[in-house]
Amino acid sequence: MKQSFSIVREVLENYKTSIFERDVEKFLCSYSENINLYDCWGKWDCNGLWEWRKSVESWFQELSGEGVYLKVTFSDMTIEEGESVAFAKCAITFSAYAQSSSEKLRQITNRFTFGLCKVDDSWQIVHEHSSLPIDPATGKGMFHLK
Repeated sequence: MKQSFSIVREVLENYKTSIFERDVEKFLCSYSENINLYDCWGKWDCNGLWEWRKSVESWFQELSGEGVYLKVTFSDMTIEEGESVAFAKCAITFSAYAQSSSEKLRQITNRFTFGLCKVDDSWQIVHEHSSLPIDPATGKGMFHLK
């Protein structure tokens, strides 16, 4: 399923709704075939849509197995959109809820930067970077600052 995104904000809205729906195809349609990701979960980087697909499928399957759905919220968002290149930076909070009771189970906020290019009049994510600040005393990620 390929969608067309005329503004960057539509790409980010698709990101949010497809995670809530755990819809792999909808989620991946925002990404370039040549996506490059720097993520803070388990690997240094991810190159190519096929590699990113494996990670996303695993993530969504884990959520299903746990009986959890995620609500995604953006804060501190800045978008710089040119003719063919755009950047978006924001904090993204992922809040996990039990499907059975809608009880909030956990929450994490990461910093994100998205690099996008316009391809055939539609925005696609070509680079994504997520990060957490590191506690200098322990060397561990600081998950609960926001």
